[in-house]
Parts: sequence; C-alpha cells; structure tokens
Amino acid sequence: MAQTLPLSSPSVNRNPASGDTISPLAPAPSDGKPAAACSDSAARLAKGESNAPGTRPAAARPRRRWSPRFFEGTDIFTWLRYLYRVRGQIDPPYWYIAGIITLSSTFNLMLRYLREGWHGDRIRQTPLQEPPLFVVGHWRTGTTLLHDLLACDPQLAYPDFFACFNPNQLLLTEGFFRNYARILAPEQRPMDNMTVGWDKPQEDEFALCLLGLPSPYADLAFPRAAPLAPGSLDLSGLTPQQLRQWKRTFVRYLQLLTYRDPRPLVLKSPPHTARVPVLLELFPKARFAHIVRDPRIVIPSTVRMVQSMTRSHCLQRPPAEDLWERVLANFELLYRRWEEARPLLRPGQVHELRYEDLVRDPLGQLRRLYDALELPGFANALPHVQRYLQQTDGYETNKYVLTPEQRAIIEQRCAAVIQRYGY
Repeated sequence: MAQTLPLSSPSVNRNPASGDTISPLAPAPSDGKPAAACSDSAARLAKGESNAPGTRPAAARPRRRWSPRFFEGTDIFTWLRYLYRVRGQIDPPYWYIAGIITLSSTFNLMLRYLREGWHGDRIRQTPLQEPPLFVVGHWRTGTTLLHDLLACDPQLAYPDFFACFNPNQLLLTEGFFRNYARILAPEQRPMDNMTVGWDKPQEDEFALCLLGLPSPYADLAFPRAAPLAPGSLDLSGLTPQQLRQWKRTFVRYLQLLTYRDPRPLVLKSPPHTARVPVLLELFPKARFAHIVRDPRIVIPSTVRMVQSMTRSHCLQRPPAEDLWERVLANFELLYRRWEEARPLLRPGQVHELRYEDLVRDPLGQLRRLYDALELPGFANALPHVQRYLQQTDGYETNKYVLTPEQRAIIEQRCAAVIQRYGY
C-alpha cells in the first residue's frame, strides 16, 4: 500500500538557476528577481545579435494571478477527443475555460490548415541540419538551467514558449503575440519565480501533447481522470499505430522548427529520458546531455511542481491522492529506462553531469559537456553564457524540510540513483 508522506511547507525563496535545496531551518524571503532567459530568433541573428539574455530582470511586482491554460493551444479534434475520454466531466468553476478552449482550438485548427496550404510542402521537405541535442533528466534536476545555458549558444536553436504552447499557430501569429499579446503569456512558472515569456526556452513535450499525441502532461488538465495515456512516459503503452503516429508527428514538429530557424536544435523534455531507444531510431546520431540531482531534493520538489502545475492548468478539482507515490513510481520508471538505454549510446554521444557540480562551476561543467559531445563553438558561446550567469547570480532557492519518514522512503526507493551518482 502506498504511504502518504505529507510535504513540509516550502519557503518562498526560489532560484531559477539553482533550483531547490533542503534546509532544517525556516528561511527568510529572498528579494531576488528573476532574470530573463536567452531568446531565440533568426531575425535577431540577422541583426548581429546573440542568443544571450538581452532583457533586464523584471521589476518587483505582484505575480499576476491569471494566465491561460495550456490546453488553449490545442486543436478542436484533440480537444473533443479528450472531452470524450473524460465523459465531459469538467467542474463548474472551469466551464468558462472549457468554452474558451473550444473557441481557441477551432481557431487553431483553421490556422494549422492555413499554414499547411502556405508552407506544408516546404516544411515536409526541410531536412534537419544536424541530429538534435537532447537535454534529459528527471523533473527538477536542473534540466531547465542546462537547457537555458545551451540555448545561449548562438549556433543553436530551441523551441520557445510560443512554439511549445501554440504549435498550431507557429509561423503565422507569433509576431502578433510577441508584440501585442504579451499579457497572454504567464509571467512566472507556477512552481518558482523563474520568468517565462513567448521567446524563452520551453519543453517540446507540451507541443506534442497539444498536437494530439499521448502524453503524461494531459493529466495536468484532467487530474481526476489520470492517467489519460498510460505508458506514454516511456511510450510502452502506445499501440504500434500510435507509436508510428508519435514518430511522424515528432519529426514533423522538428521540421517545422527547423523551417522556422535552420540552426541545430537543442531540446529539453524530462519524458525523453525514458524514450532513448525511440529517439535513436529516429536520430541515430543524436546527442544526450543527462543531468542528475540528489533525489532527496528532487522528489519533494517534483511533488510541489505537480501540485502547482495542476492548480494552474486543471479543468477538474484535483483529487486527494498520494502524489508522493506517483512521483516515486515515475522516478523509478524513468531511471530504469535510462539505464536500459545506456548501452545503446556510444562515447561522444552522451554526457552526464550532476546539478550540484553545474551550479558550483557552470563554465567548467559546460566546457566539459562541449568536449565530451564534440560540440564546436564553446569559445563563441562563452560570453553569452557569462552574461546569462551574471543575470541569474545571487538567487536563493526553495527549501524543504523532510521528515525522517520521508527521507527514509526516498533513500529506499531511489537507492540505485543515490549510489550510482554519489549522493
């Protein structure tokens, strides 16, 4: 039987670069402000600008309480399929949001058809210049920090917030949203003070979910119906037809990103950690940067993340469930799949690093990553990375207090990772 382990209240100290730490003391609030992440735009490169963060940290202001649900970026067919699967069970406080999604998803489908007519043939003929670089690791292990650092490199492109949350409108409306609809983008991530915006690096898993592929992220919208796509984390639950569709849609999405910006892609999505065999089938020469972190911090931080993301995007009241057990089970599955796939990766194709080492020596760790994966251009990326680090310097972190029972459960269930990576 799953044990319910109550999560101690986290402090308000948060760090977009450093993440969360555990402290036995109740910390004081931090007055740090989030820094802007690096932006990605072919137009900026044409003007001689770089990927490095070019905006100042946001001024202190109250966090906006409202932001769109991510399902507003899907198409009407995907939306109706999900409504059918949950039998239309949307709680009354969210009916107006369901109405908005119905309208926006219809508009999204029209725009996707329009894009297909204008650009479809050229997108299908677009080759990927190089195999993608995948940043993988469990949630809250520092994948965002590593992705942001790599995204500072002007030789690399990445899917940004708009590309991941509005994949059906990509190439058509992003100029309007960037210039006139910034209010529709959340100001900060729900689980920390890290700034987000239309041009910030983002997880491609959101786009795959909104394009109708089976994804664990659909559970954020329908928590009482979870899991809506069993086996989607490692793709083991997909039928052969679904798996073929997943591969086609993923490749087509990367072609769309490459058509938009021809530079090699750096992608970040924690679920990809459990999908390495499929990714290698699609991209035999793909590179993987795998980041790990102390599970005693990762587990409570992930529980906190699921709670925050569900509150921000749900269309059903979340049930009273044992999130700890779900997070621990996914942790075990993800690292089991990673270990199974490790023999498939040749030297020069994978590099592993610890989050703690990355925070202590970001430039040194990044240099080692470039060398291990045989990535060129570190000298050119260095000044842009340094600029990003200057903007994120001095932030405090979320701090959690683990009970002895919580610590014992984590050390038991995550023993293999703790031992392998020296925690």
